[in-house]
Amino acid sequence: MSLKNATPINILMADDDEDDRLLTLDALKESRVLNNLYCVEDGVELLAFLRQEGKYSDPQTAPRPSLILLDLNMPRKDGREALQEIKADPSLRGIPVVILTTSKEEEDMLRGYDLGCASYITKPVNFEGLVDLMRALGRYWIEFVELPHD
Repeated sequence: MSLKNATPINILMADDDEDDRLLTLDALKESRVLNNLYCVEDGVELLAFLRQEGKYSDPQTAPRPSLILLDLNMPRKDGREALQEIKADPSLRGIPVVILTTSKEEEDMLRGYDLGCASYITKPVNFEGLVDLMRALGRYWIEFVELPHD
């Protein structure tokens, strides 16, 4: 299957590091992954976006994501707490969550899978690695996986 047969998906990235968000956006563009990337800075904003609350109440600017990229270490509500809430909510638990973090702790990985993440990926240390990762994620989640429509 080629990317021209694929349709863009909505990706929601929750990461408090602005540089990581910008690098991910650049890496997605560089890898030519078809997507719409939305970003939030912590678990509180992530859940507001998913529930379309407050500044995220407009479905045009805060659509239901097809995939969530989740950092674990964020202020206010960290990724572990947010993942637990997402997977406990019947209206949200079907959204695949990929943990994308700097943590290489075995405990974080085991807990992430236990809470229901689809994948656990340690962030690459350089931009080229991030481009390769985004290309691989794009191919997998856009070309191969069948995601439910809204």
